[in-house]
Amino acid sequence: MHFRPLFYIFQFENVQAMNPFFCVFVLLHVSLAMATAANFTQVYKWSNELDYEWPTEASRIFHGTFKPENIKPVYMAVHGTRIFLSLYGHGIPVSLVSLPTSSASSAAPKLTPFPSCRNIHEQGNCHKIQAAKGLEVDAVGRLWVLDSGSKNCKAKIWTINLANSDQTKLIHRLSFFGWVHDLVLDETSDGTFAYISRWGEKHIVVFNFERNQSWIAYTQGIAVFSIALTPKDQEPRHLYLGRYPSKELYSISVAALRNGTRTAYPKLIGNWTATNSYRMLMDNHGTMYSAFWERNFIHVWNTSQPFQEQHFLEVGKPTTLLPFTFDLDSTGTFWLTLFNNKETKPRCSLLKAEVGAKPYSISDSPTSEVSAISSTTITPNCACEEKQTEESFNSALIGSLAFFLVLSCIITLWLTLRIRKLRNSTEQCNADAVEMEIPTLPNPVSPEMVHEEIENDLYGVVTARALPPRM
Repeated sequence: MHFRPLFYIFQFENVQAMNPFFCVFVLLHVSLAMATAANFTQVYKWSNELDYEWPTEASRIFHGTFKPENIKPVYMAVHGTRIFLSLYGHGIPVSLVSLPTSSASSAAPKLTPFPSCRNIHEQGNCHKIQAAKGLEVDAVGRLWVLDSGSKNCKAKIWTINLANSDQTKLIHRLSFFGWVHDLVLDETSDGTFAYISRWGEKHIVVFNFERNQSWIAYTQGIAVFSIALTPKDQEPRHLYLGRYPSKELYSISVAALRNGTRTAYPKLIGNWTATNSYRMLMDNHGTMYSAFWERNFIHVWNTSQPFQEQHFLEVGKPTTLLPFTFDLDSTGTFWLTLFNNKETKPRCSLLKAEVGAKPYSISDSPTSEVSAISSTTITPNCACEEKQTEESFNSALIGSLAFFLVLSCIITLWLTLRIRKLRNSTEQCNADAVEMEIPTLPNPVSPEMVHEEIENDLYGVVTARALPPRM
């Protein structure tokens, strides 16, 4: 599979006709992109179908047979050394799994049903997980799991205490069946709120953890799909809503949601270049990442600035409806799964990159800077990659910047000399043309006559002019 960075893509179809000033602009911006690009490396590669690692033979038999090719990762959360994935697929027995962030083996690990210490997955049992969807980890290390339920079981919210032996609790039963999509957590001094989006519904669901109460807030006819929340340190906080099916991005203040409002008033922020943003993620600097249906790229937007999206990642041609799922961890690492629904291999890849940003739920020290994420370069085979030291990397960047700076100076000097030569040539041509075309005519007004007119205007002196002699 082909990976390529995408920040600036230029097609130099007619180099001779290109403005040299534009060349300088391009070169300088390419050098800046090189200096800030993230470097994705491959952690795991599943050449064939994904499959489960059952804790016991009895567990495997209990869940029966299924088709591994139906497994598709659609949601992700990362905490410590573990990655959690929600899976989608017809007939799959388990929809929530975990895998380690690293492994001593070169082989990609199988997916371990989570929690693995107990049988919490059973289709048709409304007291167990039916279909895990959105995932979030809160500040105290609890994994929140949005359970879509089934045709007979209403949707639910679970928490799994990752710091306490993966203790699992069913904390709330929602009032409806299915069609839940994603959630974000608003942790305040007055309590914790979860904001939940549903597939194309014209409302969001608000859940108050302390009161164990949920309600619906209608969004004025805006069908909501993806959802994201501004960083914890940025008050007043805003909730971003991706409209379905549309390119439109809206925001609403969460203050009214916290107070129990049943009506929200979304404000249009801008339009993405692609439709159906199915996954949005905010980091603690205020940068939003967004993935789109059947699109092979991820875009970003610095929410402290007017809406203007930039490319973050592009990966060849799209091969499935939901090609990406991603999350940030507390060390500033961006984790990403890339799923391939075609016969080509690999079937699925897990990638990571250091981006220097953390989840939106982690407080950040006050700063005027907002993370600037530019294009990324993916290295699909980290086993063959020779890691560069920080010193050599910095030297390469300095050398590249110096080269482009010298080149831009040379181009600027050439342009200056060229323009000066053209200007001198033009002035000489104009002077010759004037000398040739305009004859010298006698001036009918003498200096004495001009002086006489000035005296008359200033002092009101009327002087009789001498009439020309009669002929």
